[in-house]
Amino acid sequence: MSAPAVPGAVSRDGTWVRTWDNGGSGYPVVISNGMGAPPSAWPLLADPDCGVHAVSWYHRGLDVSERPDDVDRISVEDHAADLAAVMDAAGMERAILVGWSLGVNVAFAFARDHPGRVAGILAVGGRAGDPFPILFGPTGVLREWREPLGRVGAWALRWVGPPVAAAAAMVAPVLDTFQAFAALGGVPPAPGLTATSAAAREFAAHPWTWYSQLVLAAGEQEPMDTSFATFPVTVVAGVLDNLAANDDLRRAARDLPDARFVSLLGGHFLPLQYPARLHRELLDLAARTDLRP
Repeated sequence: MSAPAVPGAVSRDGTWVRTWDNGGSGYPVVISNGMGAPPSAWPLLADPDCGVHAVSWYHRGLDVSERPDDVDRISVEDHAADLAAVMDAAGMERAILVGWSLGVNVAFAFARDHPGRVAGILAVGGRAGDPFPILFGPTGVLREWREPLGRVGAWALRWVGPPVAAAAAMVAPVLDTFQAFAALGGVPPAPGLTATSAAAREFAAHPWTWYSQLVLAAGEQEPMDTSFATFPVTVVAGVLDNLAANDDLRRAARDLPDARFVSLLGGHFLPLQYPARLHRELLDLAARTDLRP
């Protein structure tokens, strides 16, 4: 299969993934996104003058990234191999990893195998290993029910996803119209709204059966001992996050040798809700590393 005429990298198993580069300079940063989220979900990192050189990729089988020849090659470790390919393609020997949701699992899996290449991790709405048991925290679901309900929910995405995508497709033009009227009044576009519109368009185009398979496969990751993570980490959790319970992320931060914990009044989509605050946390984390911009 010939690769599309867009930037990309070839992973260790030969799978080609579309890559993204903000064209900036400064601290090297790799965005390990939530499953299926586009790089535009981080609006301030798209600016070349944001103080970092940020790169990312589109997950296997989403957007124009290839599905692997072996369709079972969609584990967290396979995504971590894609992260390695993205870093190599960008010429980054070491970088700060920005993880969101299941992308946090991927970031820590890469760091476990390549600790010398990671200067720090900004972990937003996720933890290292075993993702399903941290679901449904604010709803009061008993802990022993969280993992089986998570698996049922991930499988059901192939049925629930299309109507959700239809709703998302309607959200994007509404947000675009709102911002157009705001611009007429001299109000600059809000980065969070612009990013939400772009993310809604991306999710509306997902092949939902495949997306369900990606989430289920990521959920198979075993618990992880994070004592290897001696680099600085900032864990950011939403008080109302139904996909990554705040108390579980607080405990995860306590288990890390050098971690700062930040709790925000928000849900799972903190990059869209608090783009400026997360950018500040990233720059503060960068200052705690041994990297120089």
